[in-house]
Amino acid sequence: MHFLTENWPLWVGAALALFWFVGAHNRLMRQRAAALQAYATLDAALTRQLDYVQGQLAQEPPAAGGAASDPSALALLHAAAVQLTTMLAATRMKPLDSQAVAALGTALQVVLNAWQRLHPESMVSFDADGTLSRPAPLGGVAELAALPAGTPIAWPEPSAAAEIARGQFNLAVSHYNMAIGQFPAVLVAWVFRLQRAAPLL
Repeated sequence: MHFLTENWPLWVGAALALFWFVGAHNRLMRQRAAALQAYATLDAALTRQLDYVQGQLAQEPPAAGGAASDPSALALLHAAAVQLTTMLAATRMKPLDSQAVAALGTALQVVLNAWQRLHPESMVSFDADGTLSRPAPLGGVAELAALPAGTPIAWPEPSAAAEIARGQFNLAVSHYNMAIGQFPAVLVAWVFRLQRAAPLL
């Protein structure tokens, strides 16, 4: 009892530090959970876009000439869709892994470019609030890559759901990354080996 009485400032300090650490941990976990939930919504929206592309691939190509009847273009789109399917499955296991999301973004752009080659007239893009933004850029991946970060993506299926979900995921990732870089959350991240996430560009 004498030991406790003499060292009460240390015990109070330890209790405050523990309270501080637990509070930072809980806040960081809430931001992480929000980002994971946003990714689940994004995953569903991307799967719907992929299903739309695969459904179109399953139909007979038109008999007339043009890009839509080009066997190499169809084969490229089919291969890109298979790759995107694989990347979606892999990213689903670790949606806040920056390398996985970057690879998913690359696979997605390949599908979009292949689809645009076949159906340049059918691609539309939406702002993150769901309003129609503009027609797709005609320069393919090169022009898409040159656009500023956060520029709306042009989607095969004329639905705003994917762009809304992408915007929400990217915003949740931004909040998570800001939280993970603040003190004392940075200590929590170090203890639990949490890494910064990456937006889907």
